[in-house]
Amino acid sequence: MPNTDENAPFLRACRGLPVDHTPIWLMRQAGRYMQEYREVRERTPFIELCKNSDLAAEVTVTAAERIGADAAIIFSDILLILVPMGMSLEYAKGDGPILHNPVRDAAGIHQLKEAEKESMTFVFDAVRKTRASLRPETPLIGFCGAPFTLASYMIEGGGSRNYIETKKMMYGDPGAWHALMEVLTRSLAKYLKGQIEAGAQAVQIFDSWVGCLSPADYRDFVLPHSRSLIESVGGDVPVLHFGTGTTTLLDFMRDAGGDVIGLDWRVNLGETWDRLGKVNVQGNMDPCVLLADRGFIKKTAEEILRQANGRPGHIFNLGHGVLPPTPVDNVKFLVDLVHEWRANSG
Repeated sequence: MPNTDENAPFLRACRGLPVDHTPIWLMRQAGRYMQEYREVRERTPFIELCKNSDLAAEVTVTAAERIGADAAIIFSDILLILVPMGMSLEYAKGDGPILHNPVRDAAGIHQLKEAEKESMTFVFDAVRKTRASLRPETPLIGFCGAPFTLASYMIEGGGSRNYIETKKMMYGDPGAWHALMEVLTRSLAKYLKGQIEAGAQAVQIFDSWVGCLSPADYRDFVLPHSRSLIESVGGDVPVLHFGTGTTTLLDFMRDAGGDVIGLDWRVNLGETWDRLGKVNVQGNMDPCVLLADRGFIKKTAEEILRQANGRPGHIFNLGHGVLPPTPVDNVKFLVDLVHEWRANSG
């Protein structure tokens, strides 16, 4: 009997249920490593691609089907929600995203608007079109940036190494900090609910920058807001809670919530899962491994699978996104290897 949506291995693993093979999908599985994506990008600027629901659906479906992933993730960008909030966003070639009007004080926060669902209709349209085009057995993941990561972008005005301006506000004006996190959390809750209503069957919250914090800072300045966001959509669909550089934060991230905790490559998956207890986990191969020869890819992937030890609730993924130089055939090799593991190991 073919999988229905709810019986798809990815969704079963999100709920900690037994599966016939370890499900695998990859962050940035629709990206520059794939020729089909590069061809679309040659004629379409990045923001236009995100806002064109037909093209966003096309690259999402093409990537999932090309590599044989157990889930697709909608093609979009975590920063787009900031535009209807009043931020001026530009993707500068070679420099990454730039926010031209960074928020540095309470007055700037007061000028922000709460993003309404209607402002992100193009994403919801892409979700609907993608869900209609995907095979029934392939779940669709929606996503957003976590409040901390988005707040950091808004304050820094772009990428950062030391998060000086972010921490200056956190430490120097905690009232302003929490006000910013609250308006972000309310906006993101509506955004995720809109994706779920449009057909997303799971959502991932990306806290890509949270690894710059100490455990005490995470507990005091981040955890209440991440928990509020996760609780706002929890129970509707599985929530995956992911960050990078989070080795010292994972216990607090578990406490903040999520059906699945994403692990990066800096931790041992088995030992960390034992410590975190009754939670499902996703991860956690170093993306650079996919640039190595297949013998090394096989050795590394099998070690992660051995650490998971067949426990229900493991979703194989990288510890972050697929890197642009990655050979597509290596990605397909990894997906096939993970799919065959349970059968081969008896």
